[in-house]
Amino acid sequence: MKKEITIGLVFGTLSYLVYIGYDITPFVILGILMFFLFMVSRKKGLINITTPQKTVKNLKFTFEDIGGLDTPKQELKEALEFLIKSTTVHKMGIRPIKGILLTGPPGTGKTLLAKAAAGYSDAVFIATSGSEFIEMYAGVGAQRVRNLFQKAREMARNQKKHRAVIFIDEIEVLGGKRGNNTSHLEYDQTLNQLLVEMDGLNSQTDVQILLIAATNRPDLLDSALLRPGRFDRQVKIDLPDKDSRLSILQLHCNNKPLDKKVNLEEIATSTYGFSGAHLENVTNEAAILALREKNHLITQVHFREAVDKVILGEKLSDRSKSAATLQRVSIHEAGHALISEILNPESVDQITVTSRGNALGYVRHTPKEEQTLYTKSDLEKEIMILLGGAISEELFLQERSTGAANDFQKAMELTQRIVSSGLSRLGVISVEHLPEQEFYHVSQEIIKALEKKTKEILEGKQELINRIVENLKIKEKISGVEFREILSAEQKTKSA
Repeated sequence: MKKEITIGLVFGTLSYLVYIGYDITPFVILGILMFFLFMVSRKKGLINITTPQKTVKNLKFTFEDIGGLDTPKQELKEALEFLIKSTTVHKMGIRPIKGILLTGPPGTGKTLLAKAAAGYSDAVFIATSGSEFIEMYAGVGAQRVRNLFQKAREMARNQKKHRAVIFIDEIEVLGGKRGNNTSHLEYDQTLNQLLVEMDGLNSQTDVQILLIAATNRPDLLDSALLRPGRFDRQVKIDLPDKDSRLSILQLHCNNKPLDKKVNLEEIATSTYGFSGAHLENVTNEAAILALREKNHLITQVHFREAVDKVILGEKLSDRSKSAATLQRVSIHEAGHALISEILNPESVDQITVTSRGNALGYVRHTPKEEQTLYTKSDLEKEIMILLGGAISEELFLQERSTGAANDFQKAMELTQRIVSSGLSRLGVISVEHLPEQEFYHVSQEIIKALEKKTKEILEGKQELINRIVENLKIKEKISGVEFREILSAEQKTKSA
């Protein structure tokens, strides 16, 4: 209230002086100078050198609140134990771990692990982001790094603790390879200061600091940052496997009313390639769908619909889809599904001709085993499945359409993978030294050979394709079980 009264009196007085013809220029200049001196005294300079940080206190979040990630949890717990049991560690002659780098795709739980570390260790915990250190003014970023480590030490002393944990998210912004920014050296200076702080050249050794950093682009980091003695441990966090996906789903469903018939194991199986963030979104979307239908319980149908929505987006209106388009889309998807089922039995999870996002229809596959290593035949099967839609259109509608453009793009990527992995007729090669024209010709040879094989499989199966198409046109969506029933009925008809 006093501030408002003072400002009002000042402006009132100046207005009166102007009214009576008095020159107020000296007062204005004096006011600007006083404001300038006030800002300098408050900020210790014109530029704010403090780093926005989040200090976490009494965090009720533990490693048990994170589904899966058993190995990363163990790695992080062990590093934190070195902080907690520092006396025992010193007696064993073990050098304390200074830094842990968490790497992996977006949404796999890197930030959650760092958050759980705050709850696990009785240490001061400060969280920030790499982008907070970058400034256009020279020296500001380096000063912010110094302030961050100094603040961690001061907070630990104030709380009578001997350890602190600093978490820097998206560290590739701060720790990028030096020499890439030729316009000025601010990025390099900031990284240099971080390296100095991690080396422990600072004489203040009463507080032990553990730096945890996260990135999904470790290839961008400077090599000096990755060496032992700075980031002693690099923990890779991969996409969750089936058991981990089930654990994550169960965790996110704890606060949701589920129908007794809900089978989360089936949902975990059908969400191959999903990250933890995707799975959380699946449970959230399933709850939204149940609420939209005014259903008090979340059913299996809601979960399956949520998986489709997370993969491709919201369901679109099919009013603009003509009968001819629906026929073509059905034949296209039937071709994909049939090739997939013949090459990899029981791999089809669902076929639909409902439009979602940019897709007019799609086939969802569920692999029996989650692979990380692929043979040449595995890659060729994947390519044939991708080609199945266009070949089906060509055989049963006499021409292809633009609907296969995305399939062809993915098929070419897999073909290039065959060549670059040394699995083509060229044998072991260096892609960098292979002429581009030769690379293209070999890729085309592989595609044409696989097109021929795909066509041979689909030829003579028009009746079966027609039966699948009719079911799709009526139901718009058929499950893998229904699809295999159609195939089984066709086989019995032929046997009879």
